[in-house]
Amino acid sequence: MRFPRSVTLIEKLSERFAVTDLCSVFEINRSRYYDYLKQRDRIDPDRERLKAEAIRLHAQSRGSMGARNLSAALKAQGESVGRFLAGRLMAETDLHSCQRRPRPYRHSVVQSRFAENLLERQFEVSAPNQVWCGDITYIWAGTHWVYLAVSYTHL
Repeated sequence: MRFPRSVTLIEKLSERFAVTDLCSVFEINRSRYYDYLKQRDRIDPDRERLKAEAIRLHAQSRGSMGARNLSAALKAQGESVGRFLAGRLMAETDLHSCQRRPRPYRHSVVQSRFAENLLERQFEVSAPNQVWCGDITYIWAGTHWVYLAVSYTHL
């Protein structure tokens, strides 16, 4: 059984049984039990600062940052934080890495039913307004997607 869970059980059972007996049953030194109780209630300002920074970086990445990237970002800021400490900070602050699934790219097997490919990638034209090209893209604007459409003529 893990140590923090053993301590929780000892605390609950200490009303009915002696702490010395419970520590021996759980194979925990009594001094370690009391040291843990003192340490558990103490607030470490450095750790709290790291937790706040982890929350900020995780939010900045829109929830996609995991322990490895969090560790690298904190190291870039001059903090000495390894991957496992970053993982513990994430667990203590209830942060989880959520990766979006990539959109499937649909390869066109059949010819388009909407527009024929008249150019066959031959973009050289002799006069203006013979060939028009266009494209559309999606841009993330912080809270929603915006669409950008561009059209132009080849000369």
